[in-house]
Amino acid sequence: MRSSILAIFLSLSCLATAPCQADQVAEDFHTVRQQLADEPSLLERTGESAEKAAERALAFIGIRYRRGGSSPETGFDCSGLVNHVFKSVGTVLPRTAREMSHRGETVHKDELQPGDLVFFNTMRRAFSHVGIYLGNQQFVHAPASGGKVRIDDLREKYWGKRYNGARRIDGI
Repeated sequence: MRSSILAIFLSLSCLATAPCQADQVAEDFHTVRQQLADEPSLLERTGESAEKAAERALAFIGIRYRRGGSSPETGFDCSGLVNHVFKSVGTVLPRTAREMSHRGETVHKDELQPGDLVFFNTMRRAFSHVGIYLGNQQFVHAPASGGKVRIDDLREKYWGKRYNGARRIDGI
């Protein structure tokens, strides 16, 4: 798709300027196409940033839960933790788990990758809790009042029963 857009752009740019020769257009197209091929793909860049988000989340293990909290100094609620971590890798997310559940693309449970958001029904409503997937069925989250940021396992009965789905956030 990028190649098609690039070809159209180069063709139109020839029309907008002095007449150009087909050989020059082909050469320019080949040069730009090679430059694009040398760059890491969006998928590769996304994977690196998502893994970075998962790694950064680990730094907050042990920080106390605080309803409405969004910083390590004051404590985190679930969406505050996710928001803080993703902001640290350059991605701004909505404030609540429910709003976050509308971002990115749906990911099947067997295709989860580090940095994906995992959602749960913990308050008798869908998408009321969010965590960051780490890999090997583990996720990090800020669980509840009196708790601290910790790692849990999706295979645990409590989380398995309440699992709502996952999203992969675009552009990180």
